[in-house]
Parts: sequence; C-alpha cells; structure tokens
Amino acid sequence: MYFPMPSEPTALRRPTLHKIADLVRAGLVAPEDLAGLERVAETYSVALTPAVLDLIDPTDAADPIARQYVPHVAELSTGTEELSDPIGDAAYSPVKGIVHRYPDRVLLTPLLVCPVYCRFCFRRARVGDAEASLTEAELDAALAYVAGRPEVREVILTGGDPLMLPPRRLQSLIGRIAALDQIELIRIHSRIPVSDPGRVSSALVAALKPADEADVAVWLAVHVNHPRELSPLARGALARLADAGLPLLSQTVLLKDVNDSVEILDQLMRALVRNRVRPYYLHHPDLAPGTAHFRPSLAEGRALMAALRGRLSGIAQPTYVLDIPGGAGKVPVGPEYWDENRGEITDPGGRIHPYPGD
Repeated sequence: MYFPMPSEPTALRRPTLHKIADLVRAGLVAPEDLAGLERVAETYSVALTPAVLDLIDPTDAADPIARQYVPHVAELSTGTEELSDPIGDAAYSPVKGIVHRYPDRVLLTPLLVCPVYCRFCFRRARVGDAEASLTEAELDAALAYVAGRPEVREVILTGGDPLMLPPRRLQSLIGRIAALDQIELIRIHSRIPVSDPGRVSSALVAALKPADEADVAVWLAVHVNHPRELSPLARGALARLADAGLPLLSQTVLLKDVNDSVEILDQLMRALVRNRVRPYYLHHPDLAPGTAHFRPSLAEGRALMAALRGRLSGIAQPTYVLDIPGGAGKVPVGPEYWDENRGEITDPGGRIHPYPGD
C-alpha cells in the first residue's frame, strides 16, 4: 500500500515499481528471468521508488544499489540454517505490534509496509502486508502494555517503515507515546530519507518533534548501506531533519558485493558524519530465508572493522553486531584488541604491545 504525501498529488509522482514485468521494461532484470522472479515476488514483496531507480545503473550487472532492491532467483533457495523469524520476534511479542526483548525498551510496529523492500530484510516474510497494520484497538492495547510496565523507558518505532504513516497519524502516535509517564526516549528506524526522500516534508519533520512540554527525546536511525544512497535528495532530507534538531543515527547491514570492502565502508561512514549522522550499528546479516548470497563470514566482517579502526575517527566507527538467532539478543562481534591471558594489546596497525590491564 502506498501512502501519498498530502502535499504532493499522486499524479505528479513517478510510480514505484512493484511488478517484475515493470522491472523487465526498465531494463533491471532480464526477460528470461521473468518467470523465476515472479515466483520470488509471490513470497517476498517488491518495490523500487523513483529515488532508488535514479541511483541504479542498469548497464552494470554488479550495481550495488540494484543488488539491494532488485529481486534475484537466489532468493528461492532457503538454507537449512535460515529462519522465517531469524531474531525471534514472535517469541517476545506479548501483544500484537510489540516486541519486548530487553527490560527497558520495546519495539512497536504500527505497520509492516515500506517504500522499498530490501532483498536481505530479516522481516522479509512479513513486510508488505498492508492488512498487518495495527487497528486503533490494537494500537490501544500495545500502548496499554507499555503503560503498564514502568521499567520500559524507550519505545522504538519500526516495522515496516514508521515514516510511511501520514504526518498527522505519526504526530498523534508520538504524542501518545510521549504522554506515558516513564518514557524518556522514542527512537524511529527508517529507510525513507534515502529511499524516498521527497516524503521528508516540513509536515513530516514537524510531526517527529514531541510537544514542548513533553520531557521526551526523539532520535531517528536511518538505514544506509552504500555511499551512493546519499544522493543530493537524500542529503537534503537529512539536512531538514538535522536542522530541526533531531539527533540522527545510522544503521548499515554488511552485505556481500554491496559494501564488504574497507574502501566502501570508509566512504560511507565519512559521508554519514559529513551529513550529521552518527554511525551506530553495522549489522551482520540475519539468517533470513533466501539471503545466503548476501552474507559474508563473521571473520570477514571482523577484519573489515579492524581495518576501519586505523582509518576513521571514533565518531565515524559503527559497532559491528550480530542478532543471535531465536531472540537471545544483539551482541558486538567486532575484533578484540586486548589479550587478557597474554597481557598484550594490539594497535590499529596490527602491532602488539605489552599491557597488563590491572
């Protein structure tokens, strides 16, 4: 389902591509792959916005933007280790729309639609279902759950993409969360500033700010995987958000043949900092079905992080993390520098120095 921006008539927008036949006509997939990719689309949602289409070079078979969004027949192959719910959302969902894995914070998923559908998404078996959006009664029940648990200090809006909500609905939701006595922080996870930056209107930016009397901070975590995604339009959207005083974080997924090189990660993290976005997490890909072709090894990811440590300042360093399958939680899996048994520490250049650590 597409939620048009109120200030922009739908007729003026180029269409988002959802059908494999449209991708064939756009030169993004080969005609001979049509049948196989239509089988992919029967299971996993497809959507490419005009902003994303403008970033893709259809003549480049290895284009890193296309690889993230254009379906591939490899998605039909599910490995024995892959799971439909790889991080265990269902086991920690006491009421519809809530995931309560950690004591002090909950996820709230008001809707499960996105402007684009990433081919590596850990919720790929669920996103795209417009009918899964919370009804008013279900939203009331979700917020009542949070209100009844004073240990919950943070609500994380995710989905789907929360910024797909019309500004008035988003503002109402943020206001209702901010009104809960114990809430100190609302965090929002979104791909929209890079995948559909035209949605970041003045009305949307205003909707993200709680009322002056609310003692609650709103932070926005933007999903960005490649420096080319930070187009002029995306940079403008980020500037509108930062200028409004919203703290910006980034989330990046480490993806084979997209950003699994020191050079690309270096460029991306530097570009994020230039645009006032603090690199936050570099996620190891989850064990979502049909995504094995995206996953580098943990050893490769650790080596990349070690190389970045010697190249980037501290504010440009994300934390490399893995969500343990089944819902056990997110843990850092970056390189180790201090060897407690040997009493040695390794510097960013790989040289070893004695250090007792006492």
